[in-house]
Amino acid sequence: MSDTTTAAATSVAPASTETVLSVENLKMHFPVKGSGVIRRTVGHVKAVDGVSFEVAKGTALGLVGESGCGKSTTGRMVTRLYKPTEGKINFEGTDIANYTGRQLHPMRREIQMIFQDPSTSLNPRHTVGSIIGAPLRIHKMVPKDKVLSRVQELLEIVGLNPEHYNRYPHEFSGGQRQRIGIARALTLQPKLLVADEPVSALDVSIQAQVINLLQDLQKEFDISFLFIAHDLAIVRHFCPEVAVMYLGKIVEIGDRESIYERAHHPYTQALLSAVPDVKQAAIGGRRERIRLEGDVPSPINPPSGCHFRTRCAIAKDICSVVEPPLLQIGKKHKVACHFPGEIHQHPEKPVTAPLLGVDEFGAPDPGASPAEVPGDGPGYADTWYDLANNSRGRA
Repeated sequence: MSDTTTAAATSVAPASTETVLSVENLKMHFPVKGSGVIRRTVGHVKAVDGVSFEVAKGTALGLVGESGCGKSTTGRMVTRLYKPTEGKINFEGTDIANYTGRQLHPMRREIQMIFQDPSTSLNPRHTVGSIIGAPLRIHKMVPKDKVLSRVQELLEIVGLNPEHYNRYPHEFSGGQRQRIGIARALTLQPKLLVADEPVSALDVSIQAQVINLLQDLQKEFDISFLFIAHDLAIVRHFCPEVAVMYLGKIVEIGDRESIYERAHHPYTQALLSAVPDVKQAAIGGRRERIRLEGDVPSPINPPSGCHFRTRCAIAKDICSVVEPPLLQIGKKHKVACHFPGEIHQHPEKPVTAPLLGVDEFGAPDPGASPAEVPGDGPGYADTWYDLANNSRGRA
């Protein structure tokens, strides 16, 4: 392989942070039934189509993207509310993807979920004390005569009056109901919390309170978060690492600075361009708005090659033929694009072609020597593909 196609091996100190969750090639395909008496399966909705990521102990990974991209489905698979079609869910080194109900029972203590809408996730016929106390009784975490005192303690932790344990959910405001949902999730002292749009249903004035509460709880109990949200500003504030999803796949993942300051995928750049920039408004001028053409394709029949190519301004022939790998381009930065680069700095030729053994049009190249894709896995490798050196034709 020539110098221009060699991945630069830049050494990185091994990560010392313990991994709580490692997801590898996770897929969730829902069957589509035809009409008629027999109702045969005529297709599949590829809600999640091969995602891989890691969540370190005591940290938060933000999962962002448009509605319908597979964020919530991913969260429900991690908590095993859904059984994945394919892939691995390694929680503290144990694959729980195919666990049975009996095997999952003890795991429920370790992984909990905060649901998006507190109005529908809380049983209106049960009191708050009954809702929060149910996990304690089911898992026998405390003696029966201590359940009430533990419920009151949890209510106080999330900023609610402990004497209101005998009230019903409808007697609380939206922000208070979300705090009740958080208290229920904390009942079993989990190691991982999947927060599915925890503040999207709340008023802006209440959102900050709930986010600050989650941050305080994270520090106090050393909880790891998979934080699913639409609001990129909230994700930037809460999550040191961010993954961007599009049509069931992760298109870019990295630390906060890499994603928000040096995004390399056209879709990520379009999302960020829609976020109001207060600093820029203060000094004058306006950030360039990138408008995506067309609609999101159907997950039943996604485009060949790169799923984003039908809406991408820089797409070329190879994008319709070969699916781009999630290529590591920095210490903590991966991108799934044949032409990764900052805005208006995308390369003319696909940087992934030599690694995949194809030419610039996506056809097999007999003279190429396919190489291992740097960072091809849930976490980050010690080496990555140096885009700067590649563009200059140096190793």
